[in-house]
Amino acid sequence: MELAGLIAALIAVILVLLVVGRTVRIVPQARARNVERFGRYRKTLEPGMNFIVPIVDRVKPLIDLREQVVSFRGQPVITEDNLVVSIDTVLFFQVTDPRAADYEIVNYIQAIEQITATMLRSVIGNMDLEETLTSRDKINTMLRSVLDDASGKWGLRVTRVEIKAIDPPKSVIDAMEKQMRAEREKRAAVLTAEGVRQAKILTAEGEKQSSILRAEGDRQSQILRAEGQSQAIGTVFRAVHEGDADPKVLAYQYLQTLPQLAQAEGNTFWVIPSEVTTALKTLSSAFSGAGDGAGESAAAARPTALSSAAATENPAVADDGSAETPALGQAAAPGLAEPADEAQPAEPVLPDVNAAPAPNGAAADPRQSP
Repeated sequence: MELAGLIAALIAVILVLLVVGRTVRIVPQARARNVERFGRYRKTLEPGMNFIVPIVDRVKPLIDLREQVVSFRGQPVITEDNLVVSIDTVLFFQVTDPRAADYEIVNYIQAIEQITATMLRSVIGNMDLEETLTSRDKINTMLRSVLDDASGKWGLRVTRVEIKAIDPPKSVIDAMEKQMRAEREKRAAVLTAEGVRQAKILTAEGEKQSSILRAEGDRQSQILRAEGQSQAIGTVFRAVHEGDADPKVLAYQYLQTLPQLAQAEGNTFWVIPSEVTTALKTLSSAFSGAGDGAGESAAAARPTALSSAAATENPAVADDGSAETPALGQAAAPGLAEPADEAQPAEPVLPDVNAAPAPNGAAADPRQSP
C-alpha cells in the first residue's frame, strides 16, 4: 500500500508540473506570441511571464519585434531607354503589429521582396540610364514611401530602403568607360592648352618688361654719357678760354686725336678734317721757326769764336761763345706763328774783325755790311 501511495503521489506531482509548464509561458524582450483558443485568435503575449489555459489555448511561434535587415539580390529592371539593369537593394523594416503580421500575410519577408521588385520596375521605368545612375537618393525615397504604404496593413513599418548596386550591361559599361576616358583626355588637353597659353603669356610679359627695362637702362646710360661728355667739353672749353691756350697747344691736341681715328676695325681710309691740316702747318712752322733761330745763333756765334780779340773787346758776347742777338730773336718770334712755306731764314753776316768796337760797349750788329 505504501508503495502504491508513493507511485500515485509521484504521478500527481508530474501531472501538476505538466499543467504548470503548459500554463505558464515566458516571452523574451522584444518578442511577441499570439494565442489561439479553439483555433481563434485570443490575445498576444507580452514580454515576461504569461498564463494560459492548457489544452484549450495554443501558443503560436515567436515574432521578432526588432528592426530587421533583408538584402535582395539583383532584380532585372528595364529603364526608359530600354536597357536592362540589375539592381541590388537592402530593406530595413520592423514589425509593429504582431497580430497583423501573423494573420494578414503568410510570409511577410517574401511579400516585401516581391513588392520591392515591383516598385523598382515602376520607378526605374520612368528614368533613363543616366538618371538612374545619378538619382539613388530619389529612388530610395520613392521606394520607401511606396513600400511603407503597402506594408502598413501587414503590421510592418519600412524604415529605410537603399540601392546597393546598379549593374548595367557589359556593352554599356564599355561605352561608359570609353566616354569617361574621352572626357578625361579632353579635360587633360584643355588643361595642357591652358597651361601652355599661360606660360606663353607670362613669357611674353617677362620679355616685354625686360625690353622696357633694358631700353630704360640704355636711355639712362646714354643720357648720363651725354651729360658727362657735355660737362667734359664745357670744362675743356672753359680751360682753353680761361688759359688763353697757344695755337701750338691746340695743334698738339689735334695730333693726339689722329690715333683715335684708326682704332675702329675695318677702316680702310681716314677722313681728316681741314682743321688738322691747319694745325699741322702751325706746328711745323713752330718747329721750323725754332730751328732757324738756332741756326742763326750758331752762325752768329761761329765768326765770333774766330777772333778771341773780338770776344774780349765785345762785352755783349756771352761766356759760352754765343752772341746776343736781340734783333734776331725779335724777328724769329713772329715767324713761329707764320706758315712754314712763308718763313725765310736770314742770311748770316760775318763780322769784320778789323772793325772798331761799337761805342758805349754795345755789340756790333752782325747783319751790318762791312
